[in-house]
This record gives sequence, C-alpha cells and structure tokens, in this order.
Amino acid sequence: MGLYSCVPSAHAVSPSIQSANAIDSILTMTRRSLSRVLAGAAAGISAAALAGAQTAPSKGRLKQGVTGGVFRNSGLSFEQQCKAAADMGFTGFDLRGPADFATIKKYGLIPTMVPGGGGTLPDALAKKANHDRIEKDMRAMIDVCAKEGCPNLITFSGNRKGMPDAEGMDNCVEFLNKVKAQAEDKGVTICMELLNSRVDHKDYMCDKSAWGVEMCKRVGSPRVKLLFDIYHMQIMEGDLMRSIKTNLQHFGHFHTAGNPGRNELDENQEINYRPIAILLAEMGYTGWVSHEYGPKKNWRDSLQQAYSIFTV
Repeated sequence: MGLYSCVPSAHAVSPSIQSANAIDSILTMTRRSLSRVLAGAAAGISAAALAGAQTAPSKGRLKQGVTGGVFRNSGLSFEQQCKAAADMGFTGFDLRGPADFATIKKYGLIPTMVPGGGGTLPDALAKKANHDRIEKDMRAMIDVCAKEGCPNLITFSGNRKGMPDAEGMDNCVEFLNKVKAQAEDKGVTICMELLNSRVDHKDYMCDKSAWGVEMCKRVGSPRVKLLFDIYHMQIMEGDLMRSIKTNLQHFGHFHTAGNPGRNELDENQEINYRPIAILLAEMGYTGWVSHEYGPKKNWRDSLQQAYSIFTV
C-alpha cells in the first residue's frame, strides 16, 4: 500500500471538512502575517532604542566641560562648538571671556572657568609689583562672574624669574588674602592653575600640588582653590589618585589631556583616566572636569571617548 493511498481525493472530501480546512488556512495565514508585523515592530523598536543609545548623552555623577582645544581640527565656528558640546551632554565651556557668555548660554552651557582677571601665565601673583593692577582686574571680574553665574575665575602664580618659591608663595598669599572676602561674598572661586615647568611652561612657580595646597591652606578660604590639571601633574609628580584623595578639598576644578603629547584620552598615552573618574565620583566631587586636549584623531570620536570615560 502506498504512503498516501489512505488520503481521500479532493472531490471526495465533504463540504464540512472543506470549510474547516479553509478556516485553518486563513488562521494560519493570519498568524504568520501577525508574526511578521510584530517582528517588524520589535525590530523597529530595537533599532530606535539602539539609535537613541548611540546619540543621547549618558548621565553620570560628574559634570563635564570642554575647552576650545578639543575642537581643534573640527572646522566648527565657536557657536557650532557650543551646540556640539551641548548635544553631546557637556554642561561647561572653559576659558572664554564675557564676550562669549551669550553664545555659551544660548546652548544651555555655563562659562565654567573664566580668564582675564588673574594675570598671565608668566607674570602674575608671585610678583608684588603686579598686585595693584591684577587686584583691580580681578575684583571687576569677580563681579562679572557673580552676575553671569560663572563659578570659577582662573589665576596664576607666574614664573619664578629667580625668585625663591617661599617668597613667591608669601606674595601669592598676601594677594589672595586681599580679595578672598569679595570672592566669598559673591560665591566665585578663584582657582590657581597647577602647570608643569618641565615641558610646557618653563620656570612656572605653581608647578607642584604640595606648593599649591600649602598656599590654599595659608589663605584659608573656601573660595581660593587650585585648578588641578591632570596632564601637567602627571608630568611633574604622578601619583595622581593619592594626591586627589589627600587634597580634593583644595581642588576646585580639573583639566584633562593625554600624556605624552597632550592629545586625546586614548590608548596611546599613559594616564588611566577611568579610575580617576570613579574616584572623583565616589568622593562626591561637585565641580567640573573639563577636557583640554588637542585631538589627533577625529574630534567627535575623541570627545565622545573622553565623555564616556568620565561618565560614572
């Protein structure tokens, strides 16, 4: 007997069986169609979710900012830089003066570290002859920062020029004691930047965290702190995490860059930034970490990488 010999021919099937078969066929087609629709919808949702995950900025415990240097090879105007930074999740833009405040704020950013009132890198607070001039400029800029909602004002020690570090510190403390009350009243933090004197800023006096911390302790104001530039301090002393753990109360702001080269925070440089980010978050740091490198690669990829590292 053949395999199919027991199956009746089509003309022999009763009308009721034919109707049942037709209904089954319709239901089968409907289920298949519905499955295809649901699968397509699910795929669409997944694609949309993935696209959102790739473009929407992640939220972390640390506030991040940028400087103009991270856009060095972008070809973007300053306004385009602000928009790009805001779109990527940054909240601060460092080292821009009052002329740029309106553009920065247009995109919901904050001018987080303001220049223009604290002297220049080579010639600033360590030299008493500069005090009268800088005091006038700094007091005016403190008022501007308070009015415009800018949290930090940058200043410098200046170069040694043969002056002993102890004398330079005395002069810096003397100056900062004059202006600290105004900074406290206005809620503006004066940040002296720590810079390396080996590679980039020969002869700069405030080139070690111990010197800067001692200066802050002597001034004794919550509105006089240090801008801890991680790149510079890696060159001068290393031991970055121990320094942060010990002295975070004296660090009002951070800058990043890869060493050597002062480029992006990638695998071609020696600083492991991720543990530093985790440490800052776990210690409850509430200031900004602003990226101050010059990218060698695509600016957007480099900046997204830096943002991701410090998203904790």
